[in-house]
Amino acid sequence: MHRTEHGPHGAGEEGGPSSAREGHGPLRYGPPVPEPGLPVLPGLVGVLASAAGDTRPEPSGGGTVLRDAARAYWARRGLACEPSDVAAAPGTQALLLGLIAAHGGDVLMPRPCPAAWIPQTGLLGRPVYHVPTPAECGGVPDPYALLETVRRVRAEGGRPRLLVLSVADDPTATVAPPELVREACEAAVAEGLHIVSDETWRDTLHRPHDTVLLSPAEMCPDDVTVLTDLSGALTPAAWPLAVARFPATRPGAARRARTLDVLTALGALVATPVARAAAHALREPDAVTGRIRQAARLHAQLAAAAHRAVLAAGALARPPQAGRHLYADLGPLRTRLAERGVTDAMELEEYLTDRLGASAPGGHRFGDELGALRVRLGTGALVGATPEQRSASLAADTPLELPHVANALSMFAAAFDELR
Repeated sequence: MHRTEHGPHGAGEEGGPSSAREGHGPLRYGPPVPEPGLPVLPGLVGVLASAAGDTRPEPSGGGTVLRDAARAYWARRGLACEPSDVAAAPGTQALLLGLIAAHGGDVLMPRPCPAAWIPQTGLLGRPVYHVPTPAECGGVPDPYALLETVRRVRAEGGRPRLLVLSVADDPTATVAPPELVREACEAAVAEGLHIVSDETWRDTLHRPHDTVLLSPAEMCPDDVTVLTDLSGALTPAAWPLAVARFPATRPGAARRARTLDVLTALGALVATPVARAAAHALREPDAVTGRIRQAARLHAQLAAAAHRAVLAAGALARPPQAGRHLYADLGPLRTRLAERGVTDAMELEEYLTDRLGASAPGGHRFGDELGALRVRLGTGALVGATPEQRSASLAADTPLELPHVANALSMFAAAFDELR
């Protein structure tokens, strides 16, 4: 059983409440979502441009057209709902803030977890209880550690009410096996926790025919709210939009209403041009689905090559299965890093960002301990530096053989080779 500790002095220990920087003050900004490094689809640009003259904002939670497009998107994935079960907001942060506020109580998250999850609990004055994940994946807590964490939080007077997890994970780029998802969800529901399933990266699977992704909403439909940020696979991060699918129950309707109250109070309304483009993407015309497949295939090859380079240098990383990133543990290289003045995740972030010329956020931003030498490495910077190079990478059957990609990977590997 994993050791878990809680209480006001538990920050930085497994299971304890923590800030994003583990006792070193709040982070003033978060790391960007891993970028695809690809041009925006012309069809999406056209839809956005055609609505640019519409100055009316979408109603709080999104208009009917946008919510019906989200309904259809989920229906194609076996998650039936109605437009009245859907809410939209300008990005994950605002929507998750509303969801946490609507549920009350304390929040549990896996360690590590997406950086976008952590600040909301602090804004609401809630502690975060991080739960260890199993060895094979991130994003979903170990079921036994989850039960132990809930027991200890309650013993100390806490009120655990909400578990946030991600089956296709940022930052670890792993996909949790269905049996783990089932065990963790059954444990959470048995303890009275509601589950928020962040499925932002579900459409970026590297091997979609060989990887089984099971949504918690498929097994616990009345106890799961699904959250999807369209920047994962459908729209650019510069057009912020996230959608939530609430359970079709009376409590689900009440929580949706409370979430809309929070979004209204924040003025977190979706811009109409963005809503039009997002609805178009959510309907998944052929051009959109084709781009999703192309981008996933490209980033799968880039992530695999980056993974090989990290392992060759003696660092550790789980094989990436989704997204456009991987999560590396440079603990085995601690001595060589210390010689370069790198002793914690903040210094590792600065060092690798400088060496790679691209954002390399440290694990402290994802709920990991500051002293752990972990870092999220994106693959978007490997695609190319110009629109022509990026388009060529996207179209190539063997993108790793393109000169600009090979050169970028060589520079990436060199940053780690020098640490051997």
